[in-house]
Amino acid sequence: MAPELSPLQPESRSSVSSESKRTDFITWEEYFMSVALLASQRSKDPVTQVGAAIVRDQVVVGMGYNGMPRGCLDDDMPWGKTSENPLENKYLYVCHAEMNAILNKNAESIRGATIYCTLFPCCSCAKYIIQAGISEVVYLNDKPNNNEMIASKMMFEKTNVKFRQFVATKRKVIINFDNFSVDISSPSSARSSSSSDAEIL
Repeated sequence: MAPELSPLQPESRSSVSSESKRTDFITWEEYFMSVALLASQRSKDPVTQVGAAIVRDQVVVGMGYNGMPRGCLDDDMPWGKTSENPLENKYLYVCHAEMNAILNKNAESIRGATIYCTLFPCCSCAKYIIQAGISEVVYLNDKPNNNEMIASKMMFEKTNVKFRQFVATKRKVIINFDNFSVDISSPSSARSSSSSDAEIL
């Protein structure tokens, strides 16, 4: 099961000195996978929402989610997968999260980078990953009996692309926009209630 996106609270904020470093911060791995999970929430797919984040030197340099190509209006495209007519199903049209992350990169090169995916890449996305020079795949969920993913693993093994499953920590990140307040009416009144908006469990 995918970690829930929601604030973190392992220890009482009142018990933490404002003069010392916080100890309830998320790890780099949790941060990058959370970025991928958050990206997945942009997907319009009614069944499977997938997100991906490309990381190089501890910096996110590309993000993507599964969706229709630019210029193809979501309301005009098919999102089902059960029609006998292949042209009425989503599979021929949807761009996968990994492909979008690679095409959306904001770095000249992503060779040697790591891609964090909420779902193990299909064989088509594996080709993009290999061709882009990405060296490691960190995935959250997998479909081990799916032939496309079996083919992906075969290609990764032959091209020395490492892959490993994300290790959950029983923590959850809650993003609650209702509790987040930023006043930008004037510099002196600007504030952020960050002490209670992003918490770790």
